[in-house]
Amino acid sequence: MSPDASPHAPQVARYWRATDTRLSGPAWFAVLALSATGILLIINQIFNLQVLGFRPISTAYYYMVLGLFMPVAFLGTPARAGDATRVRWYDWGLAALAFAVCMTFAWNTDAILYQGWEFEAPPLIIVMATALVLLSLEAVRRCAGLPLFIICLIFATFPLYTGHLSGFLWGAQMNFSETVLSHALGVESIIGIPLRVIADLLIGFILFGVALTVSGGGTFFMDLASALMGHARGGPAKVAILSSGFFGSLSGSVISNVISTGSMTIPTMKKCGYPPTYAAAVESCASTGGALMPPVMGSVAFVMASFMNVPYADIMIAATVPALLFYLVLLIQTDCYAARNGLKGLPRDELPKLWHALRSGWIYLVSLAALVVLLLATNAEAKAPFYVTVLLLVTALVRARKDGMLAPLVAMVLEVGATIGMLVGVLAGVGMIVGALAITGVGNAFSRELLQYAGGNPYLLLLLGALTSFILGMGMTVSACYIFLAVVLAPALEQAGFSQMASHLFILYWAMLSYITPPVAMAAVAAASIAKSPALQTGVLAMRLGAILFVLPFLFVLNPNLILEGEPLNIAIAVSTAVLSILMLAAASERWIYLLNRRAKGWEVLVLLAGGLCLLVPERLSDLAGLAALALVMGAGFATRAPAPKTPAKETVR
Repeated sequence: MSPDASPHAPQVARYWRATDTRLSGPAWFAVLALSATGILLIINQIFNLQVLGFRPISTAYYYMVLGLFMPVAFLGTPARAGDATRVRWYDWGLAALAFAVCMTFAWNTDAILYQGWEFEAPPLIIVMATALVLLSLEAVRRCAGLPLFIICLIFATFPLYTGHLSGFLWGAQMNFSETVLSHALGVESIIGIPLRVIADLLIGFILFGVALTVSGGGTFFMDLASALMGHARGGPAKVAILSSGFFGSLSGSVISNVISTGSMTIPTMKKCGYPPTYAAAVESCASTGGALMPPVMGSVAFVMASFMNVPYADIMIAATVPALLFYLVLLIQTDCYAARNGLKGLPRDELPKLWHALRSGWIYLVSLAALVVLLLATNAEAKAPFYVTVLLLVTALVRARKDGMLAPLVAMVLEVGATIGMLVGVLAGVGMIVGALAITGVGNAFSRELLQYAGGNPYLLLLLGALTSFILGMGMTVSACYIFLAVVLAPALEQAGFSQMASHLFILYWAMLSYITPPVAMAAVAAASIAKSPALQTGVLAMRLGAILFVLPFLFVLNPNLILEGEPLNIAIAVSTAVLSILMLAAASERWIYLLNRRAKGWEVLVLLAGGLCLLVPERLSDLAGLAALALVMGAGFATRAPAPKTPAKETVR
């Protein structure tokens, strides 16, 4: 992309084309107005601006956020496939009802708190509470699909029949009015932790990510990755990995990452000789890892910080080494594959110049650095992304043409509104899962039962937890899966003696694995559709390339040094052995030995695999066994390597 091109134009054009199919006329203006009002409300609340003396108490504020963005979900997301191109009358009806119910609750917050409406309320309030529960269920059906809707429905009605169940599923039973009032007016359900994370913390990071994209940041990171790695052996695959890591760490959405970056990287990989299945598998793995990569990660990281009651910066620091190890594995494996198959990089004249890329996009690197510094050096994590967003927004306005100065602003407001509307639509329903487990007391009972079933064996507990996370991740969004397991599984892991941070990250990583593991493998399916490769083969290959994701959670939960908990010397040893192990496992996986620059023999593959696995175990004897395996392969390789042929000396021309 030339430096003079308008970097936000592709994003704006793509957004307008997308909204043309659903939103137009009054619906478009309604979404814009609701989104803009919601953003201004959140800014007023977070910065305590008290515009015109207005700053509602927290409960009223949460209802207002819900009342402004749930209608956006109903207007922007069709109820059925046949409504994809138009907003129907019932969409308007649901949007108006959601707005009216939530604003009524916001207006009557004092009565809810001081008159005990959560437990006993006037008939009209019970009717409105019932409406909010039904609206939340319909929103989650539209935004997340039928499987999560069914799960939310089961838990929304759980207090009605839990008294008839046995074992750890038995809990305090409620009647209908008590159930809907607890969900709609209680502080642990619809307006519980998931919604509070959006309203109190996440909005700034969503704004930052959208502003980065609208102002041309996505194109810049693609150009930067191409300039750095595009010419190298197997360069297009490395560009895909780096660009997906950059973009995914900001967007936090695996599927949008695949679609956004994959549409550019997959055709380039195919052009340079990578098979379509391999290209799609690389992109799906890289996009999945993006949601685990600091500084922003995905929305679930902010939910995690709230559940653990720790600063988000702690989550970011802990997740850094595992995420970098994952991307290091991908880079090494693609490089080994390229070496084994003789794949080259792109010609330098077809790639952006590094200096030109940095000159046109240095502001994005400065913005990222500023965000990291603000997160680490201050406690104002909710405010930090807003400061950086202003810088990016000014950049977008300066680069916009004079006749389109409002385009970046409009695109940003609409995109932020759509993103928050989708999250609110999902997390309002998911909040009822947490609420049902809390008000019935079943959540704690489930943790105790799981711990007892494991018989005190921490390894069996980890296996049960991994299996549970993986299965739930198939049918639920990552946020929903994490929220559920943070209530029922994380306490059991902590009681078994594992680190709190490692336990929560363990759940998150295993919930993410369904994106690249058949039969679901949504990221692999999305990438396969771009690459025109078989979806199942793509998923199987993605699972092999991303195999380290199956191992990493066990590594850092058994050895917290990998999430930077412990003494500096122990951390350095743990990280070093992990890197060495990754090099050996990648060499075994792709059957290529770096230093020997040749294919690995059968026995070498087995020795490297065994040695790499030994290095993953946090024991001195295992480390020594791993190093011995590496020494054996490298020593035998150098001893039997044929000397390079001598080049005959040229005669001197007299």
